[in-house]
Amino acid sequence: MSIRQITIIGTGLIGGSVGLAMKASGFRGKIVGCDRKEILAKAKRKHAIDAGVVDPLQACKDSDVVLLAVPVGSVIELIVRLAPHLSPDTLLTDVGSTKSEVLRTAERAFGPTTAQRFLGGHPMAGKENSGIEFADADLFRGAVWFLTPSRHQTLKSKRVAEFVALIRKLGARISVLNGAEHDELCGWISHVPQMISTALASTLIEEYGENAPLLESGGRALREMTRIAGSPYSMWRDIALTNKQSIAEALLKLEQKLAHIRENLGSRELEREFDQAHRLKQPAKKRSARG
Repeated sequence: MSIRQITIIGTGLIGGSVGLAMKASGFRGKIVGCDRKEILAKAKRKHAIDAGVVDPLQACKDSDVVLLAVPVGSVIELIVRLAPHLSPDTLLTDVGSTKSEVLRTAERAFGPTTAQRFLGGHPMAGKENSGIEFADADLFRGAVWFLTPSRHQTLKSKRVAEFVALIRKLGARISVLNGAEHDELCGWISHVPQMISTALASTLIEEYGENAPLLESGGRALREMTRIAGSPYSMWRDIALTNKQSIAEALLKLEQKLAHIRENLGSRELEREFDQAHRLKQPAKKRSARG
């Protein structure tokens, strides 16, 4: 394999986990981290990176792959900043939670060479806690890693194919779809669940205050429903801004469903909603699945 050096810009939970997972999977090249000094020091102590560089341009020097593991807004800014300075042989990729705006930015920055120089990606893995302290070499094992190729891009081209092979070694399952499809799907399976959890936790605070013994008395159901409410706004702000339409449309449909349930709490229509919901638990092979 010709990938000898990888730069990870953003060595928090996801970036740190990529570094740990790469090492655990047998990658023998050099992993350079880019972040604030104090975070890089923690990443080195955790052995997620081999070297740390604060300046993104310097961190990318001599790297075959540059992975942007930062919030989507920063991904977009870094594509614009890095594109003029990266070697034509360097593959730039990201782990951003939305893809349409990222791909548009990459196509503007790289022009006709986009297919050789940028690959959109999004691993469906994470925790409600952020930071290098929670990085885990097994974070991607069994998780879907979405890839969103640009126009005319093939995953079989040399550098792209090598990077995809590295992802597979992390234990991730590759799923390929375009940017618009990705954003619509993730609006439903990731972004809306976060908004539901946030709304429920926020409403409970309004009703009972932050010190009420809610989790203890609510049991497992409440704990699971509110667990991801602890996710950082700094990440979700950019997701909401860059996938506003898909999230808004999904929330509207959910609002209509909740209103329908509210209006039928005393009718057999409620039973029909439960019956329909139970169908989601059927084996995946009996349902059409995307990714």
